[in-house]
Amino acid sequence: MTEALANLLLMMDLEATGPDAFRGLGPGGSRRRMFGGHVAGQALMAAGRTLSGLPAHSLHAYFLRPGDPNQSSDFRVERVRDGKSFATRLVTASQQGEPILTASVSFHAAERGFEHQKAMPQVKPPEACISWDDWMGPRLAQLSPEARAQMVRERPIELRPIDPIAMRDPVPSGRFQHFWCRASGRVPDDALLQQAVATYASDHALLSAVMRPHGRTFLSQGIMAASLDHSIWFHRPFKIDAWLLYAHETPAAFGARGLSFGHFFDQQGVLVASTAQEGLVRER
Repeated sequence: MTEALANLLLMMDLEATGPDAFRGLGPGGSRRRMFGGHVAGQALMAAGRTLSGLPAHSLHAYFLRPGDPNQSSDFRVERVRDGKSFATRLVTASQQGEPILTASVSFHAAERGFEHQKAMPQVKPPEACISWDDWMGPRLAQLSPEARAQMVRERPIELRPIDPIAMRDPVPSGRFQHFWCRASGRVPDDALLQQAVATYASDHALLSAVMRPHGRTFLSQGIMAASLDHSIWFHRPFKIDAWLLYAHETPAAFGARGLSFGHFFDQQGVLVASTAQEGLVRER
């Protein structure tokens, strides 16, 4: 297990501060704002701590303010409903008394029903793809010291791009992008923790898909981009420490907002989770 993953698992182990109240550590570092997947994953953990035995089936979050990665976050959970099959929770994450995220989380007892799924895209297997570090290596000299530090830091999620574009000199590259991902070490066999780490991982690159058709990236001059909301649906049990294909599509962008959908497939082609995110993308 990498140190980065060990730290992430530690930060997902929230401290109870009162009835239905929890505190989660920030990731620290030099980022100017909290990584959205970090606080969303912690919100899922907070909601799950208020019930026993039900796995989450969906989370819908709004990012209200850019959280400070060097501060802890306080999570307040409201128990909206506890039914025979479903339970619903509302979570508010705050720093310094100001809300930075609100999320609704729904949990569902397993039952039998209809089954169908979207087909997995035909892509190269992970062992045939370049690692993130090997891909970024020749490009680091093009980056500012701040951007270079972000790109080479140890990550709790291992990424292998399948169809990467140049970060500094991109060209329009269509509405689809794909990469393989997995936790950079073993994650305990706890369904809620597996889902929380997957929620963290699901925030990777969704917003970059919005810029891909226009030949822009987060490092393009004059680009300002921020996530506005994020949703994830868990369809089936999965292992986040096994390779998952994360396939993105951006169907629309307008009015400085862009939408992306994502799908997680395991290596057997089973669709295990889906995501959606709308983001703000401005050209200054």
